[in-house]
Amino acid sequence: MENQNYKSGFVTLIGRPNVGKSTLMNRLIGQKIAITSKKPQTTRNRIQTVYTSEKGQIVFVDTPGIHKAKNKLGEYMVRVAERTFDEVDVILWLVEPTTFIGAGEQHIARQLAGARVPVILVINKTDAVKKEEILKAIEAYRKLLDFAEIVPASALKGDNTDTIIDVIYQYLPYGPQFFDEDTITDQPMRQIVAELIREKALNSLDEEIPHGIAVSIEKMKDRGQNLVDIEATIICERDSHKGIIIGKSGAMLKKIGSAARYEIEKLLEKKVNLQLWVKVKKDWRDSDFLIKNFGYDKKEI
Repeated sequence: MENQNYKSGFVTLIGRPNVGKSTLMNRLIGQKIAITSKKPQTTRNRIQTVYTSEKGQIVFVDTPGIHKAKNKLGEYMVRVAERTFDEVDVILWLVEPTTFIGAGEQHIARQLAGARVPVILVINKTDAVKKEEILKAIEAYRKLLDFAEIVPASALKGDNTDTIIDVIYQYLPYGPQFFDEDTITDQPMRQIVAELIREKALNSLDEEIPHGIAVSIEKMKDRGQNLVDIEATIICERDSHKGIIIGKSGAMLKKIGSAARYEIEKLLEKKVNLQLWVKVKKDWRDSDFLIKNFGYDKKEI
């Protein structure tokens, strides 16, 4: 594209788990790409999503939340998140609207202090607090780091999300279009489908189980006549977890399956025949081989 005014670049979205990174990503792109859940460790891989407009193209690199690692999977997730800082043009840091800046936020601020690119602070979830609370939060964070911009927003309600895009464009370099206009993600479709199934499992299951689940797509085949056959396995760490995921007379697995099928059909715009199994692989989160096997990037481990 020969346009002197066209801007393009890479933006990373960082923040503690559960501050709304995936919700914001989905809101900005206008389509469900990143899975959302109230439980931590929802996003495990960097997800590249692409926003294209007449002004330019923004490639968002979503990272796993930065936190203190407890196992190999945790270490991998933190490493991926922190490595991203050197590879992007702009950093978008998402926080909650509070004046209490906890240890997690302090840790991120220390990581960002050495950043060589503009850091835009987004104070998310403004729909949940009064206006004066937002102003106090802005004041508290302003003292923490020298931000290029501070934008209050609500990813859930879509408040001020257009402003986030405008502010990003201000700081992006002029450059070419990296992806076609209709590209919204570089994630393989199988991976998005696996993530959607994992999202539904996360939302349906008890607190202690979801950390230890992965989803593997065994088969994804277009049968024609607008129908796709998908076979997937939910991997868990313990036999007791397997029983809970399947549920009484298979009720829980059925619930996860029908919720996932609904989302996958919307995504693929086709009817889906989804079959789910559950397998136990003990301590898969501490196995390099299994982490790779379930779709995590080999280069990052």
